[in-house]
Amino acid sequence: MALILSTAAVADASLRIGVPARPGPSTLVPLLPGAPFAGPACPVTHLGSVDVLLETIDDAAPGGVLVVDNGGREDEACLGDLMVLEAREAGFAGIVVWGRHRDTTQLVEIGLPLHSMGARSYGPRRVPPAGRAMRSAFLDGVAVSGDDWVVGDDDGVLFLAPEGREEIFALAASIQETEGAQAQRMRGGQSLRSQLDFAGYRRAQAADPSVTLRRHLQEHGGAIEV
Repeated sequence: MALILSTAAVADASLRIGVPARPGPSTLVPLLPGAPFAGPACPVTHLGSVDVLLETIDDAAPGGVLVVDNGGREDEACLGDLMVLEAREAGFAGIVVWGRHRDTTQLVEIGLPLHSMGARSYGPRRVPPAGRAMRSAFLDGVAVSGDDWVVGDDDGVLFLAPEGREEIFALAASIQETEGAQAQRMRGGQSLRSQLDFAGYRRAQAADPSVTLRRHLQEHGGAIEV
């Protein structure tokens, strides 16, 4: 998917189609504002050692999004500058961490989009169990698998299963294009009310209170969501 779709457009498209995109926890915030990303999920459960992160990076194709489940822990950061730089150099599109990061200054310089719960100075101080990497993640109850696609921006992170995904992407692109054109016309002096024939909607609604703005927009080709 060459076009980076906004999470807002993807969310609106998923609602119209009836195939919900799963939102990540609202406690996840972007380290780098204005850095959208998208790609196939590369999930892994972190248990206290970076070897599982390196293994996931080692096995992934370029363009993926590293999704790290650290259980939402507040007492430790589970990755820092070396791991994020490694992911960037391996061609990853972004990182989502259900937990905390550290080395914030260096991460900003590295520039790989990252969503996490924020910073913490301490790294893991627990002894990880031996075993193979768990290639799944649960972000505050949101299950993420390697079949999912991740879309992230300043409004949050969404996860999409394969079913209906291409249809959602196509509709989201159309919504994004339509609303972009509407915004451009507004900057040129044509109000949104004029574009959506809001006066006509008010007349129709006065005559028939059952007429909704959504129905009016569907009949007139508007893309704004209400």
